[in-house]
Formats: sequence, structure tokens, C-alpha cells
Amino acid sequence: MKKIVFLLFLIITVLLCLNKNKSLLIPSNAIRIRIIANSNDIIDQKEKIVIKDEINSFLFEKLKDVNNYETAKKTINNNLNNIKNIIENHTNNYTIYFGNNYFPEKEYKGTKYKEGSYESLVINLGEAKGNNYWCVLFPPICMIDEEKFDDVTYDLYVKQLLNKIN
Repeated sequence: MKKIVFLLFLIITVLLCLNKNKSLLIPSNAIRIRIIANSNDIIDQKEKIVIKDEINSFLFEKLKDVNNYETAKKTINNNLNNIKNIIENHTNNYTIYFGNNYFPEKEYKGTKYKEGSYESLVINLGEAKGNNYWCVLFPPICMIDEEKFDDVTYDLYVKQLLNKIN
């Protein structure tokens, strides 16, 4: 009996270790967002979060029913002035780029997202020397309520979103 319990413990431990730092493949037709704060000052970071929340909320309404890359890209492009207006409610010192931009590696909920150049919306606030926020706008992974899902449920939901557009 002790051998069986030990063997089960060993198997579960190995499975948990294998699932750590797994890499989730975001399709090449995904569109990301990155917002870089002016600095790591509390006020600058708070500004970044407020802008991020407003832009994500706005774009979720625009992208929630979109199921293909070209339509998503066109929708974002057609709403760049609206996105600029959201930012300008908080600061006039920013730059915005929509196109192919570099993203560093990120780990979120035990999943690694690889670094590289991706189709994306990048917003630099001020000097853009602070911590950044980044996520996937399309499919709408950014719109997932972070408090709502544990790691496993998050992975399943993200895979479901990705399968929907493939």
C-alpha cells in the first residue's frame, strides 16, 4: 500500500513539473497590445492601468464577436482615433504604433509567451521607461477577468478562444 501511495505521489509530482512553464502557442494571426508606463512611479503605473482598462473595455466591445484576423485588424485600425481619445483623457504625452512590434517573453499563470515581433498595438506613455502591460487583443484573451479563473481554467478558456479563430 505504501508503494502504491508513493508511486501515485511520484507520478503526480512529475506531471505537475512537466506542466510548469509550458508554452502556449498564440497563433500567428493574433493581435497583441502593449502599454508602457512613463516610469515605475506609482502615479505613472496607475495611469497605465487606467488607460489599459479603458482601452480593453472599449476594444472588447468592438472585437468580442470578431472571429477572423483581417476583420480584427481593420476594426482596430478604424478605431485608432477613438483609442487616442481615450489616452488623451489622461495624457497628451504618448506615442501609438499599430503594426509589427517587438514583445519580450512573458509568463502568465504558468504559461510562457515567447518573445518576438508581432502584429500589435503599442502605446508608449511619456518616456516609456516603466513597467509594461501586454496581452492578446485578438482573440480577446485580454478581456478575461484575471480573478475569475484559476490556472487550469485559464488555460482551457484560452485554448477554447484560440480554437475558435483557427
